Amino acid sequence: NRDSKIKLRDVLFLCHAKPLDKKQEKLWKRLINDELKTPDTWEVALSATEGENKKDAWEKMLANEKMGAMAVLRNLRNFKQCGVSESLVRKALKDMHVERVLPYRFITASKYAPNLEPELEEAMFKAIETKGDKIGGKTVLLLDVSGSMDAKISDKSEANRLDAASGLAILAREMFEDVEIFTFSNSTKQVPSRRGFALRDAIVKSQPHGGTALGAAIDHVAQLPYKRLIVFTDEQASDKV
Repeated sequence: NRDSKIKLRDVLFLCHAKPLDKKQEKLWKRLINDELKTPDTWEVALSATEGENKKDAWEKMLANEKMGAMAVLRNLRNFKQCGVSESLVRKALKDMHVERVLPYRFITASKYAPNLEPELEEAMFKAIETKGDKIGGKTVLLLDVSGSMDAKISDKSEANRLDAASGLAILAREMFEDVEIFTFSNSTKQVPSRRGFALRDAIVKSQPHGGTALGAAIDHVAQLPYKRLIVFTDEQASDKV
């Protein structure tokens, strides 16, 4: 209900809206009487600075634990640009709740804060920690590293398809008991069964990002005595599967 020429209460009056129930009626009454509480969020706190003293605003929010995991990860670049205390950022990464954060989010964040990779990797392992026994039997992971995998996963996202595939491979690496990992593009290459960001690096650097010989890749690994084969791909193929 910002103080502008047309406020939210004016819209309510113009529409002659009728509340659906008592709860909505009470809410609208607070709106009409200008008694709505300002939500205590990091976005509101930051907008209140009007572009000034953002460093202090960021540091205050981090110190008071007002930012969730996704907010911290998405703003690492902003923290760096504003000169926010690195010790505060490291503590926030260590303390944040990451149970619902997907692995590729940490991969994307590391691109803007490579100096924080140890803390980001530790948080990622916490997010993908497996409960109970690992899934038995040999598992082959086959990752598409063709040129099309370098495309963004959406117009608004900073992550690309290869980030998402690498994140899922990192997750799968922790879930299964016996894992062999291959990439495919114009050829098929086996990569070391590393963990975390080291596995991401091995996948990305395994070979040039060219075509999509998925059929040949499946034929290549068919000789292995695996129990399951998992393919991470954007579903393009240049040969018969």
